[in-house]
Amino acid sequence: MLFNLADVFNSLPLRAFLAFFTALFLALACGGKLIDILHRHQAKGQPIREDGPQTHLQTKKGTPTMGGLLILASTAAGALLWCDLKNPFVWISLLVIFIYGLTGFADDYIKVTRQTANAMTAKMKLILQFATALIAVGVISYYTPEAKRFSLAFPYFADLAVNISWFYIPFAMVVIAGSSNAVNISDGLDGLAAGLCVLSFLVFTAIAYICGTAWAPVFHQTTLPYTGEIAVLCAAVIGGCAGFLWFNAPKAKVFMGDTGSLSLGALLGTIAVMTKHEILLAIVGGVFVMEAVSVMIQVFWFRHTGGKRFFRMAPIHHHFEQLGWSETTVTVRFWLIAFILAVLGASSLVVL
Repeated sequence: MLFNLADVFNSLPLRAFLAFFTALFLALACGGKLIDILHRHQAKGQPIREDGPQTHLQTKKGTPTMGGLLILASTAAGALLWCDLKNPFVWISLLVIFIYGLTGFADDYIKVTRQTANAMTAKMKLILQFATALIAVGVISYYTPEAKRFSLAFPYFADLAVNISWFYIPFAMVVIAGSSNAVNISDGLDGLAAGLCVLSFLVFTAIAYICGTAWAPVFHQTTLPYTGEIAVLCAAVIGGCAGFLWFNAPKAKVFMGDTGSLSLGALLGTIAVMTKHEILLAIVGGVFVMEAVSVMIQVFWFRHTGGKRFFRMAPIHHHFEQLGWSETTVTVRFWLIAFILAVLGASSLVVL
């Protein structure tokens, strides 16, 4: 049998491997230069919340933001080099990254130029997020087999899926926009959001690969065309996040900012929609859910109890800081919770 180089590079696992190391190498190689550029253009760095932990006003002052550019650029490079560019899911994923990343960049830019923690209004962000989510869901639905187009699968039950008809479209939009904002809320401690994203994207790398290949029936999953290629994209994201963590580990030299967190969260939600694992995302990304819910509880409690607080501070990672946990302790323990949830989520692939 003759050795065929083309067949080797058609291998999904190999291209995922190459995408990971391409993104990782680019992030490590370019991170220092990007941080220098951001420092030069952000003399005062990202403005720190005055109502946040007081220690942050000293330890994080002057740190530049928009570090998400490093993740997005290295991810895009890895995807463009190693993904099948004829795959529509690859392009809709890159579109989601671009629009959400641009939205986050605009928000970060206003923050650093005006030195305010509040930039774009929530209404403006939500309009952009849901408009992009609508486009993404429309394209994904078009390329999804009709029998599964509007179905909602339940993890751990191989044959349990409910067709929710056209209600699926607004539901999927909420998944994408909600995931984007949940990751954004979690980005408050050095290394926290990036580490959580690595774990979540690891699980969805496996899910995308299985659902898009001949392995789907083996794991009692629905075979979904085009999703296998998303495993390569996920690998690139993991590489970009890992490279970013090199510079974002305590004490962070750069923050991810809305540029990275909004786009990574939206991409995670988009991939959950593509693979028909929207409910599983709530398990795998349980820490993101916990962070978002803590903010909602705090706002509700504050408004309905005359200004009292349910948590000492929200999001919940700040609550634990107020209890005396160090920033590193909170981050590592949240990573451990996320690892347990990732294992629990991955186990749904083998539970019959």
